[in-house]
Amino acid sequence: MLHISPSILAADFSKLREEVARVETGGADWLHLDVMDGIFVPNISFGAPVIAALRPHSKLFFDVHLMIVDPHRYINDFLRAGADLITIHAESCDDPAACLDAIRAAGCRAGIAISPNTPAEVILPLLPRVDLALVMTVHPGFGGQSFMADMMPKVTAIRKEIERLGLTVALEVDGGIGVGNTPTVTSAGADVLVAGSAIFRAENPAAVIRDMNAAALPFAQ
Repeated sequence: MLHISPSILAADFSKLREEVARVETGGADWLHLDVMDGIFVPNISFGAPVIAALRPHSKLFFDVHLMIVDPHRYINDFLRAGADLITIHAESCDDPAACLDAIRAAGCRAGIAISPNTPAEVILPLLPRVDLALVMTVHPGFGGQSFMADMMPKVTAIRKEIERLGLTVALEVDGGIGVGNTPTVTSAGADVLVAGSAIFRAENPAAVIRDMNAAALPFAQ
C-alpha cells in the first residue's frame, strides 16, 4: 500500500497549522517532519517544540526525520512531542543499531536513512531492527532540489533484501518527488513517497496526492 508523506519543509511556516490541515483533508497519509541542526546538514529547520505544537491539530501519522548529529540524545524529546516514527541517518552516529533499538524500546517505530553518497549495503544489516528504510534522492539539507534517478538501484536492492528476509519494513524515498517520477520510484520498490514542493506549493494539493496514487506502479522485480 502506497503512503504519501508531504514534507512541511515546503510549507508556509507563517500558517503551518492551516497548511497541515490542507494536506490532511487533501488525502495525505503521513506528515514528514524534517529536523535539521545545521551540523549534520547545512541548514536549520525546527525541533521538537514545533512538532508538539502541531500534534494536537492533526491525526496524520507523524513521520519524523532527524537530520542531526547524535540523535540518541533527543529520542525522548521527539517521543513526547508526538512522533509516530523516528528516522535517524546511518551517517549521523557511531552506533545506529543502539539508537534504533532505543527508539523501539521506548515504544516508537524506528527508521534508518541513507544519504546519496552512502551505499545500500550500509543499512541492509539493520533492516531487522527497523520499521522503515529511507533512501534520500537529493542531498539532505534543503528542499526544492532535483530528483536523483541514479538512486533507484539502491531502492531496489533494499526492497529485494526486505522481501528476502520476509520483513514488513516500509521503504521511503525523499527528494524531488512528484507525480512525474512516482512510477519510477514505486516500480523500483518504494511504498512511502515524501513530497514537499510538489504538494505544498500546488494550488490543489488534493489533486497532486490523487495523481501520485494513480501513477504508482507495482515493484518491477
